[in-house]
Amino acid sequence: MARALAPRPRLIVADEAVSALDVSTQAQIVNLFADLQQEMGVAYLFIAHDLGVVRHLSNRTAVLYQGDLVEWGDAREVHDHAEHAYTRRLVAAAPVPDPARQRVKREARRAARR
Repeated sequence: MARALAPRPRLIVADEAVSALDVSTQAQIVNLFADLQQEMGVAYLFIAHDLGVVRHLSNRTAVLYQGDLVEWGDAREVHDHAEHAYTRRLVAAAPVPDPARQRVKREARRAARR
């Protein structure tokens, strides 16, 4: 991150920047992204499968499915009122920081597949 910010870019492309991190570390890094955005005025093209992270960090969201743009718009609107089935699956798959709530969510997903 420091190397990307050193030349003071206007845009940073972050491809799955937090996907391999545990949820609490993800939250710290996403908050750092948001703080740096405010302080430096940098824009991000944030690529991720975790729409929970995308919603927290983004103003606008676009969802690609098999190379096609299937949904786009205000980040909260896309997350809260997903129209495309793939977008709904991405929203449902987003982890929740509370282990008890995550367990309930996981069990509900499993029950829906049966």
